[in-house]
Amino acid sequence: MIEYREVLRIPSERIGVLIGKNGEVKKRIEEELGIKLEINSSTGQVTIICDEEVRDPAAPLKAKNIVMAIGRGFSPESAFLLFNDAYTLDIINLREIVGDSKASLIRVKGRVIGEKGKARRNIESMTNTKISVYGHTIGIIGEPEMVRIAREGIMKLIKGAMHSTAYRYISREVAKVKAQEMGLRIF
Repeated sequence: MIEYREVLRIPSERIGVLIGKNGEVKKRIEEELGIKLEINSSTGQVTIICDEEVRDPAAPLKAKNIVMAIGRGFSPESAFLLFNDAYTLDIINLREIVGDSKASLIRVKGRVIGEKGKARRNIESMTNTKISVYGHTIGIIGEPEMVRIAREGIMKLIKGAMHSTAYRYISREVAKVKAQEMGLRIF
């Protein structure tokens, strides 16, 4: 029997969330996907194990994305959206954009979150996505086209655009997607 193994590392403070109360989060992931998770609480190392006969060929990738999402600050409920093939995870590494400057990371994260979380909530509601700002990353879960739009809006904020500019871009792009879904043409 061929076995698939992949090793990930998540922040050790997120291990408890991945395991869940009485192990229920870990158990749900394992049962839903037909895989096994081995979790090392002290190192944050998570090993995804499944055999060749797993019922869903995408199970290892789904497990990886769910574990990564929880590791990047998403609640299990939000990460569980990734059980559905229609959803995807995108992670923006802020260090690749603004460098290692702690002040720059704080400033950029503050722009994306907004006052009392307003900017993040606006982008989430406009694109029907879930957004997590955690550590040096910004994670987005949603339908691929909406994740792309949310990412571009967030990138505009990171690069210094005004919030209203980012919202207008998002609104325009979401309208285009909805029009295409309805078979309309927008000029």
